[in-house]
Formats: sequence, C-alpha cells, structure tokens
Amino acid sequence: QVQLVESGGGLVQPGGSLRLSCAASGRVFSIRAMGWYRQVPGKQRELVAQISISGSTNVADSVKGRFTISRDDAKNTVYLQMNSLTPEDTAVYYCHVVKYGELEYWGQGTQVTVSI
Repeated sequence: QVQLVESGGGLVQPGGSLRLSCAASGRVFSIRAMGWYRQVPGKQRELVAQISISGSTNVADSVKGRFTISRDDAKNTVYLQMNSLTPEDTAVYYCHVVKYGELEYWGQGTQVTVSI
C-alpha cells in the first residue's frame, strides 16, 4: 500500500498563489508517475498535472503557464505550484500515484477555494 498525505490547500484571492504538497509513504517502490487531479461537485475528476519517474510532465491546457508540477524523489513528494489562481480553479485537489502494473492510489483531497 501507498499512503498519500496532502497539504497546502486553502482560501486565496483571485490572482493569488498556493503550493500543494503530497508526500508518499509505504510501498513507494515502482512508482511510475505522480500527479494531481481536481473535482468540483457534479463534474468528473480531471487531470491537472502529472510528472513521470523520468521527469516528463503532462499539464492540462486550462492551467498551462500558471501551474507547475515538480517532484522531490528523496522525499517521495510531489508539488503543485499554482499561480494566477482564478475562481474556476476552485475544487478539491487530489494527489494521485500510479505504479508499474497500473496500481493507483489517491490522497484524501484538499480544498482549494479562490474567492474575494
């Protein structure tokens, strides 16, 4: 099993920034990629950004140029730096890990609210 602990969500004004962190522990070997998804009520969970073990990234068009994903392998931690936030970024953000063999793990979710 892989345990994921997220932090960094909260309330921020439009134009502001937040940094999400997700620390993985447990059986962290064979992780293929780590990333972030988000979900708003009534909508499907959507990919925000993902970073592979090789360092290649996949970032949703809606956040390109504003969000940056990075990884600290020594800490088994993935980060999501979110800049120029808009109310449309309001969602629950979930950390996601996929291992070779396509085993998937999810964090508990952290709320990000962008509002005046």
